[in-house]
Amino acid sequence: MKKLFTFAALLIGICASSSLQAQTFTVQKYSIGGEGGTDYLTAEPGTGRVFVSRSSHVMVIDGNTGTVIGDIPETPGTHGIALVAKYNHGFTTNRGDSTITMFNLTTLATIKKIKIPAGGLDGIMYDDFSDRIILTNHSNPGTATAVDPNTGVITGEARLEDNAPEGAASDGKGKLFVNNERKNTIQVIDSKIMNVLSSWPLDSCEGPTGIAYDRFTNRIFSGCSKMSAVVNPGTGKIVATIRNGEGVDALGWDPSEKLIYIPAGRDSNVTIVHEDSPDRYSVVATVTTMTGAKTISVDTVKHVAYLFQPQYGPPPPDAPLDRNGRRPRGPVINAYLIVIKH
Repeated sequence: MKKLFTFAALLIGICASSSLQAQTFTVQKYSIGGEGGTDYLTAEPGTGRVFVSRSSHVMVIDGNTGTVIGDIPETPGTHGIALVAKYNHGFTTNRGDSTITMFNLTTLATIKKIKIPAGGLDGIMYDDFSDRIILTNHSNPGTATAVDPNTGVITGEARLEDNAPEGAASDGKGKLFVNNERKNTIQVIDSKIMNVLSSWPLDSCEGPTGIAYDRFTNRIFSGCSKMSAVVNPGTGKIVATIRNGEGVDALGWDPSEKLIYIPAGRDSNVTIVHEDSPDRYSVVATVTTMTGAKTISVDTVKHVAYLFQPQYGPPPPDAPLDRNGRRPRGPVINAYLIVIKH
């Protein structure tokens, strides 16, 4: 049975700009259940559908009600989901068998599976300028792979300087920006020929993961643990920093609302930031979510943000330690869709 929990968010900051009214954010928490861990989730703009990775399958949830309305099976080790309404196609990155699954957005039926030789599949996004799906792969070396969203044909690959590339964002004019989590850099790629143009250090940004691009002000938002960064793509320099929680693995951006959502899995919260001007940013709220909730997706039509997080039970007492000397996670005992509205 589905359970719904509602919380009032804590409003901890008010933007100094006179154009921004104080906003109250609310959090709804739906008990979803189901098998599998999670990584990324993707909200379909305007429909309320939320596509959630669940390790071996992708769960489709009605974000309005917290009801499971569909499932895409056989996506082993799935990490991310991208949706391309133009072709009525969706895609999942499946690290377990180094493939992406192309599926029909209406029926959710699998159309084909496409082998990605680089392996290490992780992030995925759609670049409207080049009309390509872009994959960021934890391969060795790390790679960014371009795929035709209509045919599923691989059209190019860029070799990166880090074997842990995370999020990618497009300026809509021919450049892609990729966060390198271990090198603490952003690499710039020509999206047409998939050639690396430059690399910018993010000295104050530890472990950059989630990324977004504001095409109106020409600013890059790079999500990092404790301190996120705003970068001017004209110079490659950091022009502002934002304090947030630890355990960031994605970043949400609502361009018409000028709101950045930075989830922190270790601190169990989301820092919500308003872009007052290209180089000035105000934290308008910090809302409580749950431990481990570190990825996020924003419906930019309905202006709703979504997170998803399983709850784990204790591991068996005789479970062997992993190569880092840690106990493995216990079994999934529940899972929650978290909805942030304002």
